[in-house]
Amino acid sequence: MKYLIVGLGNIGDEYANTRHNIGFVVADAFAFDRKAVFESARYASVARASVKGRGFVIIKPTTFMNLSGKAVRYWMTKEDILPENILVIVDDLALPLGSLRLRKKGSDGGHNGLISIIEETGTSDFARLRIGIGSDFAKGYQVDYVLSRWTKEEEQTLLPKIATAVDIIKNFAFVGIDRTMNLFNKNE
Repeated sequence: MKYLIVGLGNIGDEYANTRHNIGFVVADAFAFDRKAVFESARYASVARASVKGRGFVIIKPTTFMNLSGKAVRYWMTKEDILPENILVIVDDLALPLGSLRLRKKGSDGGHNGLISIIEETGTSDFARLRIGIGSDFAKGYQVDYVLSRWTKEEEQTLLPKIATAVDIIKNFAFVGIDRTMNLFNKNE
């Protein structure tokens, strides 16, 4: 069995450790946990890992958030991975800071990365792990908020959640999406 793990974010130092890049942070944490190293490849930085016979292709698209679907479609096709074996890790303004919500499939929720993935792959039948980044911003300042960096207090809140997200990725592959949702969503 092979799985495509997609951490969404934007490339470049100016976006490092911003709220919108939490998908990159989780992808990095999963790769680190598996001692996998990212390398530059077509449309993405790619790392490969295995856990007990399960293969993982971990990508961080280099296409910028709004074109993430191009990278997902390419790697899904290249690695012959079915939509049900894809897990996209994404930030979510609608969830409180640090909340984790795993979904089997669903809408784009207005997230440009998910919009692109759904358009490029022609399906919304892929799992997504939404990570709450909160919504503590004034009207009209959403872009500034999602592209801002974490405070030290927020980082402390997120550290254990990132470790939990790594566990969710492993469980997704080993016990399936339904059992993983039951196990982790009820704890939030």
